[in-house]
Amino acid sequence: MGGLYDQLSGAQALRVEGKSAKNIAYYNAEVAEQKAKAEEIRANFDQIQQEKEAERIRSRVSANIGAAGGTGSPVALDIKMEQARELELENLLIGYEGEVKSQQLKSQATLSRLQGDLARQRGKSAARSANIGFGVQLASFAMPFLSGFGGAAGAASRAGVSSGSAATATGRTASGGFIFG
Repeated sequence: MGGLYDQLSGAQALRVEGKSAKNIAYYNAEVAEQKAKAEEIRANFDQIQQEKEAERIRSRVSANIGAAGGTGSPVALDIKMEQARELELENLLIGYEGEVKSQQLKSQATLSRLQGDLARQRGKSAARSANIGFGVQLASFAMPFLSGFGGAAGAASRAGVSSGSAATATGRTASGGFIFG
């Protein structure tokens, strides 16, 4: 259907509303995907910054141990190794958190698209329903005008013709049966 009928039934507005909701959801999905990419870039940058800071910390620890005169000590080596492990874990955690946030945003984008598709379908279904409802209203409005045209007696009486004459002209009796055999 289309045109005037859709406008009168409200179907056109429902379709437009569904399409608009889909477009908004798809826009939100694009924004979420851009945020996901930005989160990945931020996490990579933070990892690089943390690695630089880790190098400074390792140098400071080595200098402090050297200043204390314990460079050959097994304890000093343990301290350096423990510091290196902690710094590596911190770096991995930054990357992991960035990846988790990015995946959440990508999931949000997928969900937004699904919601958009669903909104579009709801708009189409609502439009069909509106068209059917409007058609039923039109039919019920027209029934009083059309109900008298159904039988020979009703048409004959409006035309000023007797029931018998109408039966002969239509081939039916006033009770609805056929005159001929």
